[in-house]
Amino acid sequence: MKRVAIIGGTGDQGLGLALRFAQANVPVIIGSRDETKANIAVEQVQESFPQADIKGMDNNAAVENGEIILLSVPYKYMADTIKSIKSELTPDKIVVSLCVPLANAVGGRPTQVVSPWEGSAAEQAAAMVPKGVPLVGAFHNVCAARLLDIENTVDNDVVVCSDDKDARQEVMALADKIDGVRGLNGGNLCNCRIVESMTALIIGMNIRYKLPKGMGVRFTYLY
Repeated sequence: MKRVAIIGGTGDQGLGLALRFAQANVPVIIGSRDETKANIAVEQVQESFPQADIKGMDNNAAVENGEIILLSVPYKYMADTIKSIKSELTPDKIVVSLCVPLANAVGGRPTQVVSPWEGSAAEQAAAMVPKGVPLVGAFHNVCAARLLDIENTVDNDVVVCSDDKDARQEVMALADKIDGVRGLNGGNLCNCRIVESMTALIIGMNIRYKLPKGMGVRFTYLY
């Protein structure tokens, strides 16, 4: 089983994914700019799953030792994060962008998105990683609070987009390992323009319906 390195694994979404993958016996590395913070997050996961195959490392070491690299950082830090780990990104790794270009990154509202020149955060990331490194967009619409609530399943579909069909299938299979989640084939990477914008819609609906843990997305009549 491929080892998942979560860059930004000390944040709520990254930690939630680390918990869920540990629960599913997926080997995990939590990456952080501060290795001490990464190891604290590892201890949090081990409190729930003592036998988990999980390690804490600085971001560069996490990328070097991981095989599927999840970028779980706020959009405003995405470009700098990719630049800082670029030397460790090789074509045998899969990079997964979870980033959403919410307008609060530029002083606006989290219920709106900004439009990167490339069309989406995932496409922007794809333009930044070294040539030959497959880039996948996924896990945009899963609320961190639901991931952290390990007493319950995550009732959510994850739309997975990539121009690399093999990488897309691998990330779909990874999403399937989370209890209650389905990884769905979202087609080419350009479709992240739609999927990322759904996050802003969900945030607004969570506010209007007063759902602190957030709602999930399901595509019906798909068996």
